[in-house]
Amino acid sequence: MTAQRKQTRSGARRTVVAFGDLSVAQIMEKRVQSAAPGAKGDRVAHMMTKGFGAVPIVDKGKRLLGVVSEHDLLAALDRGQGWAGVTAKDIMSVNPYSVRPETTVGTLIHVLKESDLIRVPVVSAQNKLVGVVARRDVVRAALKHGAKPVR
Repeated sequence: MTAQRKQTRSGARRTVVAFGDLSVAQIMEKRVQSAAPGAKGDRVAHMMTKGFGAVPIVDKGKRLLGVVSEHDLLAALDRGQGWAGVTAKDIMSVNPYSVRPETTVGTLIHVLKESDLIRVPVVSAQNKLVGVVARRDVVRAALKHGAKPVR
């Protein structure tokens, strides 16, 4: 990790971490809406209209089981399935990409770029959902930290 000590106007010293060395935990959204596998498709679709392009599907222990994306909802319609007649489990993508909180932003950028995903669930070592990180979060962090290339 590349860190520099900087002095603030008040004379205090703080550590500044290079953009590419920031962790996912530092930029992720911790308040995440998720749904149970038995949630009806139309309920999950309503959640997406509130600004979530994908909804993590978790069990009672908050372990990540899958994700329902806008793509999954459209695919269900294309197959002739009405959302009220399907559950999240019926239409979710299983084994979704996920990252851990300690993942660096540099690695996250590679994952987002290579997978063509917009957002990725963040899970603990026990596969429990602890957040979601999106491209938008990376862009915000880049602006805040004066991003330089992360190679």
